[in-house]
Amino acid sequence: MPVELQVGVVDSGHAAEQASLLLAGRRFFLTDAGLGEGPLLADALGHGSAVLHAIATRASAARFSVAQVFDARGVTSPLQIAAALHWLRERGVRLVNLSLGVRQDRPILREAVAALVADGALVCASSPARGEAVFPAAYPGVLRVTGDARCAEGQWSWLDSAQADFGAPLRVAGRAGASLGCAAFCGYLAALLIERPELSNEQALAIMRARAAYRGIERKVGP
Repeated sequence: MPVELQVGVVDSGHAAEQASLLLAGRRFFLTDAGLGEGPLLADALGHGSAVLHAIATRASAARFSVAQVFDARGVTSPLQIAAALHWLRERGVRLVNLSLGVRQDRPILREAVAALVADGALVCASSPARGEAVFPAAYPGVLRVTGDARCAEGQWSWLDSAQADFGAPLRVAGRAGASLGCAAFCGYLAALLIERPELSNEQALAIMRARAAYRGIERKVGP
């Protein structure tokens, strides 16, 4: 019998047909006074729905606590993300997916991530395939994940590069990019934790590295 796993997702929400997968949901938004909280709104971007789909189709027994941090323009802030992570920490999630990144290193976000990691949560965050690092992917203890065009369904790569630790299929439900690669890898990791809930974080990651279809970054051949 598959074991239910609580996965935290920080994104733009979920689709109406995904409501049965939720354990809890909370929206975090900015106000003139600072930070506001409230019930989830409809996913105006569709990105969170695609992320949830990417994880759930690979780990059918996973259930989700969804923190909504994006507005209709696709904008968020370190304050909102940090508040979402504190909420997920209170809920005791084992695995967190952050298919997002901000350019600024902010103490409030760094401390929220560090607290989750210290509690034993596995945190997956998307990292661009090239260019400057983003946060929270660049924080210690976070699994940096990007898209890898080499990976077919059911495959992931152990990159161990300056940009990312793992890569995974980057196309999901008509969307593509590092954020969807992160969600796909999170789904594969969730499936392993459901199958073998006794694994420590170190054991689970050792298995993910050992089962990787590719090791190292893709080397282009020719002119």
